Amino acid sequence: MDCRVLDLGSVDNRFPIGDSRLPIQYEPVIGLEIHCQLLTATKIFCGCSTTFGAPPNTQTCPVCLGLPGALPVLNRQAVEFALRAAVALGTTVNPISVFARKNYFYPDLPKGYQISQFDQPLATGGLVRAGETAVRLTRIHMEEDAGKSLHHGFPESDSQTLVDFNRAGVPLIEIVTEPDLRTAADAAACFSRLREVLVAIGVSDGNMDEGSLRCDANVSLRPAGETTFGAKAEVKNVNSFRFLQKALEFEIDRQRALLESGGRVAQETRLWNSDTGTTESMRSKEGAHDYRYFPEPDLPPLHVEPEWVERVRAALPELPEARVARVMAAHGLNHYDADVLVRLIPGAADFFEATVAAGAAAKTASNWIQGEIRRKLKEIGSEDCSAVPFGPSALAELTELVDRQVISSSAAKDVFEEMWQSRRSARSIVDAKGLAQIGDVAALEAMVDAVVAANPGPVAQYRAGKTQTFGFLVGQVMKASKGKANPARAGEILKSRIGS
Repeated sequence: MDCRVLDLGSVDNRFPIGDSRLPIQYEPVIGLEIHCQLLTATKIFCGCSTTFGAPPNTQTCPVCLGLPGALPVLNRQAVEFALRAAVALGTTVNPISVFARKNYFYPDLPKGYQISQFDQPLATGGLVRAGETAVRLTRIHMEEDAGKSLHHGFPESDSQTLVDFNRAGVPLIEIVTEPDLRTAADAAACFSRLREVLVAIGVSDGNMDEGSLRCDANVSLRPAGETTFGAKAEVKNVNSFRFLQKALEFEIDRQRALLESGGRVAQETRLWNSDTGTTESMRSKEGAHDYRYFPEPDLPPLHVEPEWVERVRAALPELPEARVARVMAAHGLNHYDADVLVRLIPGAADFFEATVAAGAAAKTASNWIQGEIRRKLKEIGSEDCSAVPFGPSALAELTELVDRQVISSSAAKDVFEEMWQSRRSARSIVDAKGLAQIGDVAALEAMVDAVVAANPGPVAQYRAGKTQTFGFLVGQVMKASKGKANPARAGEILKSRIGS
């Protein structure tokens, strides 16, 4: 992103030149840098484990610690996953890419440099949609992660910082967007869409709490209609969509207030403080020249043959956006329902399509998954349909019993609860508990006749035009049947007895 500072000189930059009445309308300009940990079992340049949560400094070796004489060896699976992301996001994969040393000193960087890619990245171009905004991708490059600094006791006098190098050398891809975003909400949507794709293709678990996916946001303001970029602030390591939106909203307001008061925005790196709801200055922002990039002498250029790219392309699963469109077309769902099943409930689209294949009506299956199944998943602290204790065919059987009017909709919810607890089939629960509706016409006629005879007053009121008493009479039939009467059939018979 262009980082040139708007030079407004001595002019009061709250107002356009020649018009002291109207305030300047500032336009936010936002670009994102997404750091995605790849789901490999071992690190990018050595055989150390990438498992999260191990005791500090137990997953290290001379290579990831940068000890003298230790040489890196590129992890082929990391390249495969990076290619998968590049193809899924529509980038152009470069046949030759080069690893470089990014030099800077920080306690959690054991070598004193990070192996990354600079002027010859793995892939360039591509596109992701955030609502109505098409966000261009600048590049996708591979790199290694740094370690983790753990701060204790600040700001007390006995404070200390400890360093855990388990994360050093974990494989990452960095996805850099063009500065095409204009609102904090669209930036959060863009981050969400990127996560969605990366999880769908199996290259990331998307766990932002554990740092598997992190976002840096670059934001600047400029007068609406201008093309020159203002000085940008980088908001570092935001790990949720909500926090990204809040951080950018705060930063936009902060920069606008600075400019409207005649001040200048400093080019710097800032951190989001979720406790205070503010961004805080961390350090001045480095430029590329500060890192003194040069080609990594211990790694040869990475050659990616076109045949490898095509094999990766052929093996890609269906992407979320395409699946939403197909679910709508194939099953007649509206966009909202298809979007919830595909994007908002992990595993729901697979569960839904298997339930439909087992015989359930599409809309009915969708309603059960979005309703009762989602409610039970929340109760057990899960969001994934893989935690449902019975299969799609069991749900299809339950919906069939309702569709055939063997059980009522209210009884079906009781059966569902029992299925969740016992994992027994819907049919066996209905039979064991005697929940089947009474659909026999002769039996229902006898019950209706008894209710009509026992309630002459409400019957007379109904016949006199007080139609609301009809519901009371149906309720009496349901009471007499202990809830087992088919309400629709009971209502039809009742109307035939007392007049429509």
